[in-house]
Amino acid sequence: MAAYAQPAAERAPAAASLLANPQTQQTHKLRLEGLLPEDFRHPLDQQNTRILRVLPGLEVLAKNLMGPVAEQVLLLENIGTSVLVGHDQLTSLHRLLLDAASILQMEPPDLYVRQNPVPNAYTLAIAGRKPFIVVHTALLELLTPDEVQAVIAHELGHLKCDHGVWLTVANVLASGTLSVLPVISGAVEEGLMRWLRAAELTCDRAALLVSQDQRVVISALMKLAGGTPSLASELNIDAFLRQARSYDEATSSPLGWYLRNAQTRALSHPLPVMRAREIDRWAQSAQFRALLSKNRLHRQLDVVATVYPGVPLS
Repeated sequence: MAAYAQPAAERAPAAASLLANPQTQQTHKLRLEGLLPEDFRHPLDQQNTRILRVLPGLEVLAKNLMGPVAEQVLLLENIGTSVLVGHDQLTSLHRLLLDAASILQMEPPDLYVRQNPVPNAYTLAIAGRKPFIVVHTALLELLTPDEVQAVIAHELGHLKCDHGVWLTVANVLASGTLSVLPVISGAVEEGLMRWLRAAELTCDRAALLVSQDQRVVISALMKLAGGTPSLASELNIDAFLRQARSYDEATSSPLGWYLRNAQTRALSHPLPVMRAREIDRWAQSAQFRALLSKNRLHRQLDVVATVYPGVPLS
């Protein structure tokens, strides 16, 4: 299970939201032809994945942790208490899902909307079943349609990058609810939490690849950190990024570095300001620009082939 945001305090009800206004703004975005997970996987995700692979017994534990009964409970809990999105149900959300999956070059999972006052979204990948995403109603009320799509794209990133096996173990550890916890050493538990935080950075990149506008992703992170629908118009993305830079400065000393590590060690997600800073940096990187430029060229060639059929393109 992957959650887009950590549980937060109950938010104020929204005056205007995707639920209240199903009309979404349609934009022409680049489809990322041939996109591979390694094209956007965060370096910390790569590094921590290599570390997890050498830990003895971890993969066996991950595969055996969620038995058939537990899987069925999770499945029934979600599909029995939520609304399944489809071509004839919450169609604006269905379009956002299909568009995001198309951009990321993957099959769309099922999408459910669940009544919950905490703005959140998560992914469940159960062995032998179609994976699905669950989005809380509070998140739909808090975010704009573009921001909701960025959250959906983040969840799709977990599936695209095949985070499922270790993701389940990491989230169970984060919840602290299963009796399996005593058999896992502190070092392994810390390694899993570190990997999960890195995986979240990768999935924020998936959100950017779909939105193709870092301000959309940063705005969603900012609202989930401390936004309310009634004050949405007063939120300032540039001020939030300055806040992120001030956090960097405050933790640049040896003591600050130690305190930052102590603050984040047990978290399942990186701090919101760190996520905003990371996505802003990647949006300006040569790697991100190259991905968009390559697919911009593909689109131009497709247009030429449509207008001038039969004309060689090379």
